[in-house]
Amino acid sequence: MKANKIALVTGGGRGLGKDMVLSIAKKGIDIVLTYNSNQKAAEDVAAEVRSLGQKATVLKLDVSAVSTFDSFVTELKKYLKSDFNTDKIDFLVNNGGYGISSPSFAETTEDQFDQLMNVHFKGVFFLTQKLLPLLNDGGGIVNISSGLTRVSFAGRGAYASMKAAIETLTRYLAKELGSRNIRVNVVAPGAIATDFGGGNTRDNPQVQTYLKSITAIPRIGQADDIGGIVAFLCSEDAKWMTAQRIEASGGMSI
Repeated sequence: MKANKIALVTGGGRGLGKDMVLSIAKKGIDIVLTYNSNQKAAEDVAAEVRSLGQKATVLKLDVSAVSTFDSFVTELKKYLKSDFNTDKIDFLVNNGGYGISSPSFAETTEDQFDQLMNVHFKGVFFLTQKLLPLLNDGGGIVNISSGLTRVSFAGRGAYASMKAAIETLTRYLAKELGSRNIRVNVVAPGAIATDFGGGNTRDNPQVQTYLKSITAIPRIGQADDIGGIVAFLCSEDAKWMTAQRIEASGGMSI
C-alpha cells in the first residue's frame, strides 16, 4: 500500500494553523504540527487529525530560535522514522508567527523589530533551508504572508515589510527549487477573527465595523477561509502552480 504524503505545519495548534492542519488532513495527508508554548492545544488538534483517519505527530519548535533548528531536524527525523516509517516530508507550511500591538514607525523599537524579523523572515528562511534535504522532490512549500503587503495601515510597517520579504523569497525559492519539481506559493490572509495580534480583529466591534466597510464581501474572515486554500496548494490540483501569491481577504480595499 502506498504511504500517505506528510505535511509539516508550523504553528499548527491554534488559529489559522489549526484549520490548515485539519483541512490538509481531510485531503488524506498525514501531519506533523509544531507548537511553541501550548502543547495541550496542539495535542488536541493532533487528536482531531487522527479522528479523520490520518496520522499526526506533535513537536515543539520556536520558529524564532535559529540556533535550535539543527536539534529540531534531528528530532523530526526520529519521529518520521518511528511514527511514519519514512525519512522525508512532502509539504512544508511556514505558518508559525505572532503579531504585536501596533506601534507607529517612529515608536517601533529595535527589540520589537528583531522579534518580528526572527519569527516572520529569518526563521522561515533558515528553517526552510534546514528542511530542504528532508523535502521530497515533487513536494511543495506554502508560505504565509498578509494582505498588509498590498494595503497600508499605520502601525504595521515592520510586520508588513517582513511579510513582503516572504513574498519575494517565495518567488526565489520557486525559481531555485523548480528543477526538483517543488512548488512554492504564498497565501496572504486578510483580516481574520483569531487571537493573532491580541485578538483585536476578533474582539473589537469598532475595528470590525471599519474592516467590513472597506471589504467587498462585508464580513470578517474566519480561519476556515484560509485553511482550504493551503490544503489546495498541498494537493495534486495545484501541481502546475508555483511562485504565486493568493490573497484571501474578501476583497479588502479593492
